Amino acid sequence: MASSNASLRRLSYAMIALVMFSALLLAWSALQKQESTLAIRAVSQGVSMPDGFSIWHHLDANGIQFKSITPQNDVLLITFDSSVESAAAKKVLDRSLPHGYIIAQQDDNSQTAAWLTRLRDTSRLLG
Repeated sequence: MASSNASLRRLSYAMIALVMFSALLLAWSALQKQESTLAIRAVSQGVSMPDGFSIWHHLDANGIQFKSITPQNDVLLITFDSSVESAAAKKVLDRSLPHGYIIAQQDDNSQTAAWLTRLRDTSRLLG
Protein backbone atom coordinates (compact mmCIF):
# COMPACT_ATOMS: atom_id res chain seq x y z
CA MET A 1 0.00 0.00 0.00
CA ALA A 2 2.77 2.42 0.93
CA SER A 3 4.68 1.44 -2.18
CA SER A 4 1.76 2.31 -4.49
CA ASN A 5 1.26 5.67 -2.73
CA ALA A 6 4.94 6.52 -3.21
CA SER A 7 4.79 5.55 -6.88
CA LEU A 8 1.66 7.64 -7.38
CA ARG A 9 3.30 10.59 -5.64
CA ARG A 10 6.43 10.27 -7.86
CA LEU A 11 4.26 10.10 -10.95
CA SER A 12 2.35 13.23 -9.95
CA TYR A 13 5.60 15.10 -9.23
CA ALA A 14 6.96 14.04 -12.60
CA MET A 15 3.80 15.22 -14.36
CA ILE A 16 3.92 18.59 -12.58
CA ALA A 17 7.59 19.00 -13.52
CA LEU A 18 6.81 18.10 -17.14
CA VAL A 19 3.98 20.64 -17.31
CA MET A 20 6.17 23.36 -15.79
CA PHE A 21 9.02 22.58 -18.17
CA SER A 22 6.62 22.67 -21.14
CA ALA A 23 5.26 26.05 -20.01
CA LEU A 24 8.78 27.46 -19.70
CA LEU A 25 9.73 26.13 -23.12
CA LEU A 26 6.60 27.66 -24.67
CA ALA A 27 7.29 31.03 -23.02
CA TRP A 28 10.91 31.00 -24.16
CA SER A 29 9.97 30.22 -27.77
CA ALA A 30 7.37 33.01 -27.77
CA LEU A 31 9.97 35.50 -26.56
CA GLN A 32 12.49 34.45 -29.22
CA LYS A 33 10.23 35.46 -32.13
CA GLN A 34 10.98 39.18 -32.17
CA GLU A 35 10.26 40.56 -35.60
CA SER A 36 11.44 44.01 -36.51
CA THR A 37 10.14 46.44 -39.12
CA LEU A 38 11.69 49.32 -41.03
CA ALA A 39 9.39 52.10 -42.21
CA ILE A 40 10.44 54.26 -45.17
CA ARG A 41 8.62 57.59 -45.54
CA ALA A 42 9.12 60.49 -47.91
CA VAL A 43 10.31 63.71 -46.28
CA SER A 44 8.11 65.98 -48.42
CA GLN A 45 4.75 65.56 -50.13
CA GLY A 46 6.05 65.60 -53.72
CA VAL A 47 8.57 62.78 -53.32
CA SER A 48 7.35 59.35 -54.46
CA MET A 49 8.05 56.18 -52.52
CA PRO A 50 10.85 53.91 -53.76
CA ASP A 51 9.56 50.73 -55.33
CA GLY A 52 9.96 47.41 -53.54
CA PHE A 53 12.15 45.99 -56.29
CA SER A 54 14.86 48.62 -55.81
CA ILE A 55 14.76 48.07 -52.04
CA TRP A 56 14.99 44.30 -52.59
CA HIS A 57 17.97 44.85 -54.93
CA HIS A 58 19.89 46.96 -52.37
CA LEU A 59 19.24 44.51 -49.55
CA ASP A 60 20.02 41.43 -51.63
CA ALA A 61 23.27 42.94 -52.91
CA ASN A 62 24.40 43.31 -49.29
CA GLY A 63 23.25 39.82 -48.22
CA ILE A 64 20.45 41.02 -45.96
CA GLN A 65 17.44 38.70 -45.68
CA PHE A 66 13.95 40.09 -45.14
CA LYS A 67 10.49 38.60 -44.73
CA SER A 68 8.33 41.06 -46.66
CA ILE A 69 8.12 44.48 -48.29
CA THR A 70 4.65 46.00 -48.02
CA PRO A 71 3.40 49.42 -49.16
CA GLN A 72 0.92 50.86 -46.67
CA ASN A 73 -0.59 54.32 -47.18
CA ASP A 74 2.45 56.55 -47.79
CA VAL A 75 4.90 54.20 -46.04
CA LEU A 76 6.93 51.25 -47.26
CA LEU A 77 7.22 48.60 -44.50
CA ILE A 78 10.03 46.03 -44.56
CA THR A 79 9.76 43.16 -42.07
CA PHE A 80 12.79 41.26 -40.74
CA ASP A 81 13.26 38.25 -38.44
CA SER A 82 15.34 40.23 -35.95
CA SER A 83 16.29 43.75 -34.97
CA VAL A 84 19.91 43.00 -35.92
CA GLU A 85 18.92 42.42 -39.57
CA SER A 86 16.73 45.52 -39.45
CA ALA A 87 19.59 47.67 -38.16
CA ALA A 88 21.93 46.36 -40.87
CA ALA A 89 19.28 47.09 -43.52
CA LYS A 90 18.83 50.62 -42.16
CA LYS A 91 22.55 51.30 -42.58
CA VAL A 92 22.48 49.97 -46.15
CA LEU A 93 19.37 51.91 -47.12
CA ASP A 94 20.68 55.12 -45.52
CA ARG A 95 23.68 54.86 -47.88
CA SER A 96 21.71 53.66 -50.92
CA LEU A 97 18.57 55.79 -51.04
CA PRO A 98 18.55 59.50 -51.91
CA HIS A 99 18.20 62.04 -49.09
CA GLY A 100 14.44 62.51 -49.54
CA TYR A 101 13.44 59.63 -47.22
CA ILE A 102 13.15 58.92 -43.51
CA ILE A 103 14.06 55.35 -42.54
CA ALA A 104 12.90 54.44 -39.05
CA GLN A 105 13.25 51.16 -37.19
CA GLN A 106 10.05 50.04 -35.51
CA ASP A 107 10.40 47.01 -33.24
CA ASP A 108 7.19 45.02 -33.09
CA ASN A 109 6.36 44.59 -29.41
CA SER A 110 2.62 44.20 -29.90
CA GLN A 111 2.53 40.89 -28.00
CA THR A 112 4.31 42.42 -25.04
CA ALA A 113 1.96 45.40 -25.06
CA ALA A 114 -1.06 43.10 -25.24
CA TRP A 115 0.13 41.08 -22.23
CA LEU A 116 0.82 44.23 -20.23
CA THR A 117 -2.64 45.55 -21.07
CA ARG A 118 -4.23 42.29 -19.94
CA LEU A 119 -2.27 42.32 -16.69
CA ARG A 120 -3.20 45.93 -15.98
CA ASP A 121 -6.88 45.30 -16.70
CA THR A 122 -7.07 42.24 -14.44
CA SER A 123 -5.20 43.94 -11.60
CA ARG A 124 -8.01 46.50 -11.36
CA LEU A 125 -10.52 43.68 -11.03
CA LEU A 126 -8.59 42.02 -8.19
CA GLY A 127 -8.47 45.09 -5.93
